Parts: sequence; C-alpha cells; structure tokens
Amino acid sequence: MEILIVEDEREIAEIIRECLEAEGFVCQVCYDGHSALQLFAERQPDLIVLDLRLPGMDGLEICTQIRQKSVVKDPYILMLTSRGEEIDRIIGLSTGADDYYIKPFSPRELVARVRALLRRRLRESNQSQVLRTKTFAIELEQHSVSRHLDGDSTELLDLSTSEFKLMALFLKHPGRVWERAQLIEKLWGDDFFGEERVIDTHIARLRKKIEPCPSNPIFIQTVIGVGYKFEDS
Repeated sequence: MEILIVEDEREIAEIIRECLEAEGFVCQVCYDGHSALQLFAERQPDLIVLDLRLPGMDGLEICTQIRQKSVVKDPYILMLTSRGEEIDRIIGLSTGADDYYIKPFSPRELVARVRALLRRRLRESNQSQVLRTKTFAIELEQHSVSRHLDGDSTELLDLSTSEFKLMALFLKHPGRVWERAQLIEKLWGDDFFGEERVIDTHIARLRKKIEPCPSNPIFIQTVIGVGYKFEDS
C-alpha cells in the first residue's frame, strides 16, 4: 500500500518515511500543500500522513480539497500537529481527517495508527459489495437498502438515487462529519449548480424514511455550524 507524507520539517518527514518503509509501505514525501495535491492526483495513495501547520496552504485546506475530489478510493488521512487544543482536533476531523496525532510522537505508535487505518481499507475491500451497521445493510450491486427490525425481520427501504448515495456514503464512513459542500461533491460532482442548502432537503427526506422520529433524529445527526454525521451505535 502507498502512503503520501506531507511534512515541511524535512527531518521529521525522513523519520516518518524510514519508519513506514521499514514496515514495507511504499512512501512518497513532499513538503508543501501544492506539491501534496499534485502527488495525490498522480499517485492516488491509500493513506496520507498530513501535517496541520504547513507554509502557504495548511493541512486543513489540503484535507478539504482532497475530500471534495471525485476519486475511485478516498485515502485515509492521519493528521499531525504540534498543538493539542481540542478545537484543532474538532476542526481537523470536521474537514475529513480520519485520525489525529500530536507531535512529538512515538514512531512505533505512528506505525500502529497507520496500520489500524489501513486494516479498515482491507476490510472495506473484502466487503465492498455489502455495507452493514447495527440497523442497516446496503447491497451496492443490487442498489438496495434494508433496515433491521425487532427479532429477525428486515424492511426494504424505498430510496431515491440521491438518498441511496447518501446512505452508502454515511455507512462507509460512520462517525465522520461531512460539510454540505463535501456531500454535494460526492453526490453530484461538477454537475451541481445551486445552493449548498439543497442538501438539507435531501437529508430531511432521507430522515423521514430511516428515522423512528425524523424531528429527533438518532442516525443522521446535525453538527451545528458544520454539516452532518451518521451514527448507528
């Protein structure tokens, strides 16, 4: 599997590269945001180790741009920073980072975190045609979504194409916070023209079909000031 390392401190970048290559990963290194986006487009890595504080374009902007791109596979993003305030973690995760690690770091733990994220990739590839949570199951090839009811019974949900895409996206990334613009990009890409708030209408319609009480949702939750996330705990 291939990893892109984006770190402006060359000594730290080299330490990360050596640790990961010693574990058998193929690594590419760059030191600024523009180079990171170019390498991402060329290489389509499985995972990105991304420093938050970069000169020019910072890690938050890089993360946001990557998440807005239509790609075959979304990379996992492990964000690094020397700051540990909670607000940084919230902002970093809200822009699409999958994990967050504070410098100075232990190389052994960094490798462990990378391996944990990439194990998710292997599980997803092995089960790519069926996505499951506690309550829902999506069969991608059959374009069907079912909901588990009491006992062993299930209910097949009647979803529109956009609603199905939303559910598939949510089930692939449970717990991840999505901005409206990110959801629009994933659903319609460059073909969308209009207001971002249109996604609220699609969310409202989907809630009516999957939530026990749409006015008090438990699955598709609103993250105030950011967007939405899906939970099925």
